[in-house]
Amino acid sequence: MTLAAHALGLSFSDSGAGSIHALDDLTAQFAAGELTAIVGPSGSGKSSLLHALAGIVLPQRGQVTFGATVVNALREPQRDAWRLEHCGMVFQDFRLLDELDALGNVLLPAQFRSASLPKGLLARATQLLEQMMVPRRDGPVSRLSRGEQQRVALARALLLDPALILADEPTASLDAENGQRIAMALKALAQSGKTVVVVSHDDKVVSLADHVVTLKAGRVQPASVVSG
Repeated sequence: MTLAAHALGLSFSDSGAGSIHALDDLTAQFAAGELTAIVGPSGSGKSSLLHALAGIVLPQRGQVTFGATVVNALREPQRDAWRLEHCGMVFQDFRLLDELDALGNVLLPAQFRSASLPKGLLARATQLLEQMMVPRRDGPVSRLSRGEQQRVALARALLLDPALILADEPTASLDAENGQRIAMALKALAQSGKTVVVVSHDDKVVSLADHVVTLKAGRVQPASVVSG
């Protein structure tokens, strides 16, 4: 299913008196079965675009569509339900619950969906942590290294097998070996038919992308839409 941004405009109030234009008439499409990398300098609107695509922030102008659904037209509870059903999100700051262990964090999306844990999800969560090479360790996730926490966040995003994966710098805290492993995993997810959109400065990720979208001052740069 295609995810698309249609002429998005997004501004934030500045503490000084003006406003910051994060996205300026931005239009882009992200197809199922493809890995798309979003690149650009700091402040170019990359994370803002990812959050708009996820329905976390609402643009003042334009639309975000996923198939026939206009995401930003949904009310907040509907957007929350849409994300839970369709979207796995990896945040740059991980957004893990420090007091829970790794397995508890991975299982959080299932607990938002149902009071009881659906059959098979405990095994899936355990398998995902093993695939991400997160060591089995009792105690809160805050005791893990940043690289391990990042891999927990990715496992959590994949728990419910979403059709759409949005990841903000998913390899930033990883060493070269683990970064390559995660980059290849994201590519494999795209090849399985999922829509995968990744904000990244990592050449390993960008080199595997089917498409590269470069942003500058909240706009897509025409010469950079498709990678080799």
